[in-house]
Amino acid sequence: MAAQGDEDLVASKTDGFKVGEKKTVEEYAKLDQNDESLNRWKASLGISNSPALPVDPSDTRRCIIRSLALEVEGRQDITIDLTSPGSLESLRTKPFTIKEGSKFRMKANFKVQHDVLSGLKYLQVVKRKGIRVSKDEEMIGSYPPNTEEKPIYEKKFAQDEAPSGMMARGHYEAVSKFVDDDDVTHLKFEWSFDIAKDWK
Repeated sequence: MAAQGDEDLVASKTDGFKVGEKKTVEEYAKLDQNDESLNRWKASLGISNSPALPVDPSDTRRCIIRSLALEVEGRQDITIDLTSPGSLESLRTKPFTIKEGSKFRMKANFKVQHDVLSGLKYLQVVKRKGIRVSKDEEMIGSYPPNTEEKPIYEKKFAQDEAPSGMMARGHYEAVSKFVDDDDVTHLKFEWSFDIAKDWK
């Protein structure tokens, strides 16, 4: 299924937009230190004097998606710890249930290391019986490497509503990926879920 969804999992591009010149966190921190508005912008990105977290030099990943969760008001989150072995396989083979008509949101916890991560996006294609029923793209943003002050980032996505009615109930399959402005895919995975009359 992943191969079929590849053409659908392409991030949208803004005409005329060019990714800026790459800079290290140190270069950003030293950039125009006397410019008050630039300093506020750097602070909004989380570029600070807080010490960076130690990083394993043999781990070259810039972004590590640590967990995904389904957040539903009044219910305990359904959380998938992506650091545990077999978690991606479990996502694909063990569908979870979403009650028809319920309002929910996805939530991701992730780490950034080595360098500034620019324009992280979440892309998702959902299919039912092989036919695409939705394609979503959510901008997550740009982030510096995690620090002792901010050891993990959390992004809550826009709220969504599960379809309802007899025709909407059933099994759905999805392919999702996290990709940045440089078209680097940080995580790609298949998963499935069922829309049902009630929670299980």
